[in-house]
Amino acid sequence: MDAETVRLVRRGAARLAKRLRRERPEGSVSASKISVLGQLANAGALTVGELARRERLQPQALTRTLAALEEDELISRVTAADDRRRTVVRLTEAGCEVLTKDTAQREAWLAMAMAQELNDTEIGLLRLAGPLLERLAECETAASVRRAS
Repeated sequence: MDAETVRLVRRGAARLAKRLRRERPEGSVSASKISVLGQLANAGALTVGELARRERLQPQALTRTLAALEEDELISRVTAADDRRRTVVRLTEAGCEVLTKDTAQREAWLAMAMAQELNDTEIGLLRLAGPLLERLAECETAASVRRAS
């Protein structure tokens, strides 16, 4: 893999992520809360440990975020049926509505930007690149490089 390709992908992904953060609605919930809601929307109910792993955090680091989301009735927590020591976190209908509202504005901006700036071939390339970027974001091997440094 050549360094220039790596740099281009990193820089493009970082700049787009930053721009999408700026497109979040005024007064919306924090990015960390939206991230948790998004994980639950994508994966369904998760244990606190699994949610922490997906967020790349220690379970204790999620304590405040989960408490605030539960207080706002955006998630619910129940004891796991198969193991009473574990807690399962679920997205509520209100949580789904908050997530939908938060992402709608960013997706509307992205759709307009893509329509204005890109041709059909470029849009097709991004359609292919989206799942690839998600795979890279979930890559566990790369995390071991960081720990070894």
